[in-house]
Formats: sequence, C-alpha cells, structure tokens
Amino acid sequence: MSGPTSFFDIGHRAMSAQLVRMNTAASNLANAGSVAGSEAEAYKPMRTVFEQELDQASGLSSVRVGAVVREDVTAVRRHDPGHRLADENGDVWVAPVDESAEMVEMLEASRQYRNMVEAMSTAKQLMLETMRMK
Repeated sequence: MSGPTSFFDIGHRAMSAQLVRMNTAASNLANAGSVAGSEAEAYKPMRTVFEQELDQASGLSSVRVGAVVREDVTAVRRHDPGHRLADENGDVWVAPVDESAEMVEMLEASRQYRNMVEAMSTAKQLMLETMRMK
C-alpha cells in the first residue's frame, strides 16, 4: 500500500465505510414507524461497526466496516385493536427507531464523506501542480 496511491486507497476505504453508515441510517429511517404483530417480528435498528485496518508494511491505518449489527432494543407496544396485525390483546409492536438520532447519524456520515472527498481533491490538485513544475 506504499506509493502515491496509498492516500487514495485509504480515502476510498473511508468513503466506502461512510457510505455503508449512511445506507444503514437510511434503512432505519425507512423502517421508522413500521408495525409488526409481535415483538420478535418488529424491526430493530441497525448500527455500522467500524474496525481499524493496519498495513504492516507501510504502517498506515485505514478503516473498514467490521459488521452491521442489530441494536438490542425493545419494540414499542401500542394498543390498536383495529389494526390488521394486532395480536389477541389488540397490541401491535412499533419499530423503536429514533428518527432524530438517525438524522444526526446520517448527517455525520455525510460530513465525514465530504471531508474525505475534499482531502482527496486537495491531494490530487497538489500532485498535478507538482507534475506541472519545470
């Protein structure tokens, strides 16, 4: 991973990881308010887990997505006997998605993605200017 492309490799990995993070938050937002007939069937929000990836040869560190895991949260019980998915007690289970927290997660992932785009753009511009030197 050494050489002129190493920075771009690291940037690519960081951008890919943030894209997974944004997609995970979008999935959670898409399922906010979804209803199920039982607690076990209710949608549970997901989180992206990042891991450090160290290149032993160069000593450079990058990031990768280690996993996308379901949160261990309880679905919200709502009494709605007229709902077609209601159980024998007239309850339905609503996905426990905090829409505000998901928007913050998405905004933060978007900001990190844009930061990497800007850093890579600056590095590219500096490389081009170096090549133009006489």
